[in-house]
Amino acid sequence: MQKKKVLYISHEFEPYNNETDMSAVLNQLAVLSNTEGYEVRCIMPRFGTINERRHKLHEVVRLSGINITVDREDYPLIIKVASLPNARLQMYFMDNEDMFKRKRLFHDADENFFEDNDERMIFFCKGAIETVKKFGWPPDIIFVHGWLGSLIPTLIKKQFKDEPVFADSKVIFSIPKNTIKEKLGKEFIPKLLNSTSISEKIAEPFKAGDNAGLMKAGAKHADVVYLMGSDVDKSIVSGVKATKSKKVLKFQPDEDDIASIVELYGELSPEEEEEVD
Repeated sequence: MQKKKVLYISHEFEPYNNETDMSAVLNQLAVLSNTEGYEVRCIMPRFGTINERRHKLHEVVRLSGINITVDREDYPLIIKVASLPNARLQMYFMDNEDMFKRKRLFHDADENFFEDNDERMIFFCKGAIETVKKFGWPPDIIFVHGWLGSLIPTLIKKQFKDEPVFADSKVIFSIPKNTIKEKLGKEFIPKLLNSTSISEKIAEPFKAGDNAGLMKAGAKHADVVYLMGSDVDKSIVSGVKATKSKKVLKFQPDEDDIASIVELYGELSPEEEEEVD
């Protein structure tokens, strides 16, 4: 029987970016998935904080050369790869000098939110999807974590719904506790519309541009939503639970719950249509 393919997409992943405790959880999820016999790949940004020599990154020439359009401007996407240190699986890094080379993640040295974080978000989400298309590797499960990837469920289910590589994909969206206090700029929605083929109606849930708004919007088109911990914003929890068309599950960062997520992969299949409260 062919192995199920599991793709993890996140801006944080131990040991490359340890922004929160979730970076370790994502590492454990990927390793356990691999151990349990799934074919696993991971995608994250190649932030300027990541030491290429130490982590043995190298460019994948056959995957590089894609241009990602953000607000009608084209940006080259370079793909680099390394092996996750504690497992024999591939970590792919999305690299672009304008978007990710800086030595800080989302705030400058004075803790000001980067003005172009909206463009970086669009680039990351579109770039991850285009990378998977270039793989020619159809994932059965796409596990998306955090606000930076919150566009991905919507793009996969709407703009890329007819792409063969995503035809049978089930999308899991992981919602952590609040990670940004700021809002994306007022031009985020116009930039999003200029960068994608989604309609204003589909883009509307992202309009608030704050952490809660992005999380709820990301959950809207996911097949399964995980509330990662007990301190997720209450407005997010109530907003997501009001939706009856998806599984909404709670997670605590321990071995049993990590194992339960991986067990869920075996239950999700292309034929599953049952609504779960």
